[in-house]
Amino acid sequence: MEILNDGGQKSVQKAPRNGMSTGGKILIAATGGVGIGLSIVCASFVAPAFRKICLPYVPATTEQIQNVLSFLPKNATGKLLDIGSGDGRIVLAAAQHTKGLKTDGVELNPWLVYYSRLAALRHGATRQASFYRRDLWKFNIKDYNFVVIFGVEQMMKDLEHKLIAECPHNTKIIACRFKLPNLEPERTIEDGVNTVWFYDLNKQTQRQVSGNS
Repeated sequence: MEILNDGGQKSVQKAPRNGMSTGGKILIAATGGVGIGLSIVCASFVAPAFRKICLPYVPATTEQIQNVLSFLPKNATGKLLDIGSGDGRIVLAAAQHTKGLKTDGVELNPWLVYYSRLAALRHGATRQASFYRRDLWKFNIKDYNFVVIFGVEQMMKDLEHKLIAECPHNTKIIACRFKLPNLEPERTIEDGVNTVWFYDLNKQTQRQVSGNS
């Protein structure tokens, strides 16, 4: 815009600049994208808290893994399932410990499933170890000879009913942190928070038959 000063000379007054700089727009867009990404990732970890029974992600300790492996014979065959497999460390440890065992993990959190699959690839165990993103209550467990449970106290009663109803009669169950409420363990490793209970459904059935005769 041109205006005249007192000396009759023209001077130019720049119009004020409106809007935001390109750099500012990029910064806001990047910040928003990061925020949305974090919200999506965090939602997978927070969502279980809104379920009737919450199964939070708590990584297994080295002691818990060793206690679980102590109940797996090195010459065992068949299939093993880790319920609530988290980052896959139990499944992969079992695969390395017992080469003749097909090991699977079922986990609802997609990011933990992706991480577990990458870990299996990194350890060269993709043929022996598999991971499934499923609701454990809808997952078919009828073909598993070994079942590992890292559960919470509120779920153990319902899970016990599912195991008895669906698992083969010779299935071995390894419960960590919380015991099954009614089945009698064959062996127990007392180790504080790392305590592990070992159950044999075949022997449980034999006891029931003997008790009813």
